[in-house]
Amino acid sequence: MQTMPAHAAHHDDREIETLEEFDATVSARGTLAGHRVQAVDLTDRTRELLGTDTAGAVFLGCAMREEAAAKIRTDGALVFPPVPDLPFDPYRGHVYAPDELFESLADGYEATPDARAYAWFQRTKADRDIYASMLRAVHDDSVSDALDELLSGARVVGVMGGHAMARGTQEYAGAARLGRELARAGLTVATGGGPGAMEAANLGAYAAPFGDEMLTESLELLAKAPHFTPSITQWATAAFEIRTRWPQGGRSVGIPTWFYGHEPPNAFASHIAKYFANATREDGLLARSNAGVVFLPGAAGTVQEIFDNATPNYYESRGEPTPMVLVNRAHWTQKLPTWPLLQSLARGRSMEARIALVERIEEAPEALKRLGG
Repeated sequence: MQTMPAHAAHHDDREIETLEEFDATVSARGTLAGHRVQAVDLTDRTRELLGTDTAGAVFLGCAMREEAAAKIRTDGALVFPPVPDLPFDPYRGHVYAPDELFESLADGYEATPDARAYAWFQRTKADRDIYASMLRAVHDDSVSDALDELLSGARVVGVMGGHAMARGTQEYAGAARLGRELARAGLTVATGGGPGAMEAANLGAYAAPFGDEMLTESLELLAKAPHFTPSITQWATAAFEIRTRWPQGGRSVGIPTWFYGHEPPNAFASHIAKYFANATREDGLLARSNAGVVFLPGAAGTVQEIFDNATPNYYESRGEPTPMVLVNRAHWTQKLPTWPLLQSLARGRSMEARIALVERIEEAPEALKRLGG
């Protein structure tokens, strides 16, 4: 089974992201000097804060009583207080879980934190307020930090493809089997976190620990709500019904964006790193796919991802080129002829041995293995 390392073991040991870590640090070290405390509710830790040295510490979005805040400022700590009335926490210490983004789905998608964050983004992006843009940047940086901690030591394979691929189609089932096979091979599947091909690959990774019939049944159930339009609520509810029926599925990562607000995140990625800035998201997804990327048929967004991935492979700016597997010959040679251009770019360079075009989705895992050496 694929392993995704335990989160806490890998972050900077000066970073405190939970109340448990806060208590352990205070009791073991007797000091918080120089530490970073991120989005931890310290309302009930006034005694500890008053009795502990916090010189040079930074408190990011931690709720605390006024006397504690006054004392640690006197110590020389920096205090960034929680921001009231925001539908998201800019200082969050962890990536999102589906249950968190889709909380209140029973009241309709519009009531969820995911929809509310998008509505806030729509309201604030037009007025060019420096404060709002700073909050978005701080949030995205916190998410990147959390994603790096989550994926430390993992072998990550990106699966790219369009959001238009509908549940109930052969293509969707194929993408799901691909995700399952990659996860069973010990790889961490990462996608753009949205619907269509992305959802299918995350679903496959979710299905990896179960018997094969679980995916077959899931595909049938999901086909009843094939697309996220006209109702995101119905589309998402169908996914949560599967998660309820088969709890504790395999782990995978989705990296979506509020930039495409009409496109909801899918509920099968166990960890969701959602961004406001699409450029940060695109680059982050490809940069972290250290074991290669599979490109399923898609449109402009997928074409962009192919060349976003090809450029560092061409210049070797991230070290050794990583495998790139394009699926469906007609799509990538006739409909959107990116393959000939990719071949021309690669010619005579070390990335030439790391690219492949395959006809069927079933051939992708073997091609990845072959290219990865």
